Amino acid sequence: MIRVVLLISGGGSNMRALVGAMQGDHPCRAVLVASNDPMAAGLAWAAAQGIATVAVGHRDYGHDRAGFESSLLEQVLAVNPDIVCLAGFMRILSPEFVSHFAGKMLNIHPSLLPKYPGLHTHQRALDAGDAQAGCTVHEVTPELDAGPILGQARVAVLADDTADTLAARVLAQEHKLYPAVLRRFAQGQRSRLDWG
Repeated sequence: MIRVVLLISGGGSNMRALVGAMQGDHPCRAVLVASNDPMAAGLAWAAAQGIATVAVGHRDYGHDRAGFESSLLEQVLAVNPDIVCLAGFMRILSPEFVSHFAGKMLNIHPSLLPKYPGLHTHQRALDAGDAQAGCTVHEVTPELDAGPILGQARVAVLADDTADTLAARVLAQEHKLYPAVLRRFAQGQRSRLDWG
């Protein structure tokens, strides 16, 4: 069994999609869902599935980012993960944290990287007049949203799209792409998976 830790900050819809896929012959199983927000709704959902959960509230550490990351790292390392998946984790992790999981940490980002790293991706795609938007699963490296791309799913931008309507269609693709890429990654496949 390949042990997966999932990091979330909110409802964890991508975490739920990953957990839902890690059944049957899937090589992975979730061993911990961790959040930087003790009130994250995804924690209760994961606990109801019988998955261990932990919250390390970043607000408890004020400006002590190193202290927060040290506490989070301790919790993650305690379960000896093979892969760490960021699934709507809204904290930028330091190079020191990321280095512990080099080649073993994945993230999903709601744009067609390298376009639009960071936030407000859907509005930025609309403002640029893009014909397509989408999502990207990539390996996490110290540089934000810049690791090797493992998969992308594309959706057409419609004439009447708002950031919210576009986000909803991209999210539906995220929930399919991330589990597919995780399965391939766990089996040692690093070639790109492209949809749409």
